[in-house]
Amino acid sequence: MNSSIFWLILLGFIAWFWFDTLRTREKAKGICKHTCRELQLQLLDDTIALVRLRLRRDRRGRLRLQRSYQFEFSEGSNHRLQGMVVMRGLVLEMLELPGYMDRTISPV
Repeated sequence: MNSSIFWLILLGFIAWFWFDTLRTREKAKGICKHTCRELQLQLLDDTIALVRLRLRRDRRGRLRLQRSYQFEFSEGSNHRLQGMVVMRGLVLEMLELPGYMDRTISPV
């Protein structure tokens, strides 16, 4: 019986993690699209890729998942530039667009 409860809790945690990751990815992708549109850039391939996942503390001292995503953008030429967006939970922590915007850091 204890084994069943353990597996049920583990399955619940995995499901939560999966959906939280999808929700955060969509939020980060929306931020990238909006920023590229504002700066008249093009988000290439309409995708972002998770490159780092780690636990970090927020200002209140609570542990949050910090996810870093890379994406490619262009100003209209054949140059593919690489940007990065860092999310702590569902909150934007940093957005980096080399050559267009150094760093935007919002409070977490």
